[in-house]
Amino acid sequence: MAYTTIDDPSAYFQTTLYTGDGSTDLAITNSGNSDLQPDMVWIKNRDQADWHHITDVVRGVNKVVYPNDDNAEDTAVNYVKALNSDGFTIGASGHDVNANAEKYAAWQWKAGTALNNSAGANGGSIATTGSINTTSGFGIVKHEGSGANATIYHGLTKIPRMIITKNIDQAFHWSVYTFNSNTKILRLNGTNAEATETAFQSTHPTATVQSLGDHNQNNGATDGSADTHISYMFCDVQGYQKINSYIGNGNADGTFVYTGFKPAFVMIKASAAVKNWEMFDNKREGFNQSNDTIYANAADAEGAAGRCNLLSNGFKLTTGSTHLNASGGTFIYLAIAENPFVTSTGVPATAR
Repeated sequence: MAYTTIDDPSAYFQTTLYTGDGSTDLAITNSGNSDLQPDMVWIKNRDQADWHHITDVVRGVNKVVYPNDDNAEDTAVNYVKALNSDGFTIGASGHDVNANAEKYAAWQWKAGTALNNSAGANGGSIATTGSINTTSGFGIVKHEGSGANATIYHGLTKIPRMIITKNIDQAFHWSVYTFNSNTKILRLNGTNAEATETAFQSTHPTATVQSLGDHNQNNGATDGSADTHISYMFCDVQGYQKINSYIGNGNADGTFVYTGFKPAFVMIKASAAVKNWEMFDNKREGFNQSNDTIYANAADAEGAAGRCNLLSNGFKLTTGSTHLNASGGTFIYLAIAENPFVTSTGVPATAR
């Protein structure tokens, strides 16, 4: 069996950096080996304390949600205006994504296969729509909340190990399921430690469905009326994507985490401590040991401290900070590949 089925991860995920001009519609073009027409775009201003913005093809390009805040979905016609064959277009007056001379990071995912499942079909008690990719293990899944125990069909044919959900009709916190617990929930828009909730019926997802409880964050029906929810689902894919945990050692010569690929993107959260969600990628600054951090849960500008090295087969923490490497602490991470450690033809990736 081949080590991986994905030799070029840039067909499914890319980070692109750009500078705004504040006056024209900008077409942002990706630079990966493959063209990537994104189905989800997550943008952050690196220079200023502006909010994060997520747009996806399922909700529509003129709809935005904010990972660092609990606000309901907004209509924003001048932020992301189009998803192009190899990138996206932002509007001239979308100041949070196109301010003059300010630098931005855009993380982009490819899904691409339509999901449309009726209530009662394939084990899903309530209907789902969306866009999924069974090869890369990523899905954008939308459902209407029932306010009671339910299941939703996701169609990924793999078990999601991280599911990030937003009630887009109401100002409720973001819900994050991770593989380590089916009785606890994390918030994307906060530093909160995991808390015991009824969000998942004490049941892990299967390769077919996710179980939902009566929680407003991921299955709400406010005042008896169904709320709409969007979920971003991530599965393990050998050589491409890994959702797992590591134990910190508290040292500046920090923990090494083996992923089986050279990461293009890593997001880390202490599961049982009040800490930020920290994001690293292979473009900011693009070399070790200066992989700058952005907090997914905060509007803060990019931090310049080098805290994480991206290596050919994983990543290594270079700090004793309790945010990333507290002695004995458990840290959840999502990592996505730049290159597999070994390709499908047995060729090893080069060191960074």
